[in-house]
Order: sequence, then structure tokens, then C-alpha cells
Amino acid sequence: MITVTEQAKKQAIRLMEDEGKAGYFIRVGVEGGGCSGLMYQLTFDNQENADDKIFEDNGIKVVVDKKSFLYLIGTTLDFSGGLNGKGFVFSNPNAGRTCGCGESFSL
Repeated sequence: MITVTEQAKKQAIRLMEDEGKAGYFIRVGVEGGGCSGLMYQLTFDNQENADDKIFEDNGIKVVVDKKSFLYLIGTTLDFSGGLNGKGFVFSNPNAGRTCGCGESFSL
């Protein structure tokens, strides 16, 4: 399961409305790359695939592909608007190491 904080919920709803994607869901995934080996992917989508894992937390629907699911179990999706940068932040208990920018990780 992926947990969505109140800040992430508010920002996701605002961005989806701004992009004309009201009613879409958040698609989260993992792919190879970044300075630590694996990178997070976050998009807004409206198409589910047969092997997707589907969650809802805090009123937000989150969809994860089967391959990425094992890397993301227990992850919290937050949004930071602080001095160190603005954007969605992943708190992943499975990550053994993360890079300085927080956009990639390794197990």
C-alpha cells in the first residue's frame, strides 16, 4: 500500500485540475536510472492495466504496475514546498540508500 499525505493530496488535485485531468489517478512506478540505480516515476493517468495494483488513500486513487509494486510497499507520498525544492517526495522504507536529491534509490 502507498500512503498519501494531506499535502500530497491537495497538490495532486490542484495539478490534475490545472492540467485538465480532473478525475484521473496517480500512477507511481520505478525504473532503472538515477545516481542510486532506481528512479521514481509519478504521472497522472486514467487507464488501468490488467496487472496494476490499485490503492486508495486519503481520497486519492494510486495505481502501481506489478513490477514496481515490490519496491514501493509501505511508501508514503508527500509534497514539499520548502527551501530545498518543491515537489512530490517519496518516503520509502525499502530503500537502502537514496541520493541527495531524493529522486533515486537503491535497495
